[in-house]
Amino acid sequence: MPLENKLKNMKRREFLKYAGLSTGMLPFLSGLPSLAESAQSQSRPPQRFIFMFSPNGTIPDEFWPDETGSSFQLKQILQPLSPFKNRLMTVKGISNKIRGDGDGHMRGMSCLLTAKELFPGNIQGGSDTPAGWCSGISIDQEISNFFQSREATRTRFGNLTLGVAVPHRADPWTRWVYGGPNDPIAPIDDPYQLFGRLYNQMQDAQTTRSILDPLKEDLRKVARFVSAEDRDLLEAHARFIREMEIEMESLSQQQLTHAVPDLEPGIVLENDSIPQVSRMQIDLLANAFANDMARVATLQYTNSVGNARMSWLGISEGHHALSHDPDLNTESKDKLTRINIWFAEQLAMLAARLDSIPRAWPRWIASRSHHHHLDQ
Repeated sequence: MPLENKLKNMKRREFLKYAGLSTGMLPFLSGLPSLAESAQSQSRPPQRFIFMFSPNGTIPDEFWPDETGSSFQLKQILQPLSPFKNRLMTVKGISNKIRGDGDGHMRGMSCLLTAKELFPGNIQGGSDTPAGWCSGISIDQEISNFFQSREATRTRFGNLTLGVAVPHRADPWTRWVYGGPNDPIAPIDDPYQLFGRLYNQMQDAQTTRSILDPLKEDLRKVARFVSAEDRDLLEAHARFIREMEIEMESLSQQQLTHAVPDLEPGIVLENDSIPQVSRMQIDLLANAFANDMARVATLQYTNSVGNARMSWLGISEGHHALSHDPDLNTESKDKLTRINIWFAEQLAMLAARLDSIPRAWPRWIASRSHHHHLDQ
């Protein structure tokens, strides 16, 4: 069989073995046009998911296209996405009417990606009954767990949970990602902290590994002496250690195919720096996907009942306060439209960053999720 035909029938790891190369070459293969087809001919293009949240609903008349099908016109709010119109789908009519404990804002946030009710609890909202955390796993984590369970789609982190101006408190209004029942996952909203997680840990892999090995044995020993409920907690710790081991294994093989991004120094995490923080988080997310560190991510702007002041748009009122103004208040409607245009611009920025990285995003899917007020 000619060499060219033989290569076309090989999977990536088979190609490495045939060529006498280390697995550290895997990230480079997809970036070499002459080898990409032969090395990946039997593997489907990477599937990636990003879920983006912005709070307080939208202005329907300026958001939803009037037409159905492929020939639709973008309204004001979605205009920033016009360069990607041929890859854009707006899905209207999906209903996630989760009832049960908690007020609408709590359920609207914590049930958005889970479609599960909140547990009963003692966190009191603005109305209705008090509640606790959500009772199920969020879809981003479910997808990530599936990817991480298969060698062909396993990555160093699996998923990334990012935030922009998320309040430093833990409650159902600030969490939409859940690893499982009663397991909210906090977003990383500090770009410098995210940078350290993505890149600095590569230097500490061996040290961390030496700590994990005895920890596993200790957990096994303790499990024999505790109750079934405590064993569940120990299993959660063991799962965390297994995830860390996967990360360590990936670290030992990780070869960056795209340069580490430069972050603007000295940005303070405050209201008026939201645009700079957003840009930094988007750069880090796109670079992490380009280097195949993760294939699932969430990007959360503020929180349910988020009341950021969009001063860079010349708007002094809080976002949430504006969203409760009467529909006939044309000034508030204009401000809310401008705010939502800005969120669409952030999504467009992310799409453009991913498109600018060769071979990083063969088929990008960006899902923009709104928390809609019950009164809108």
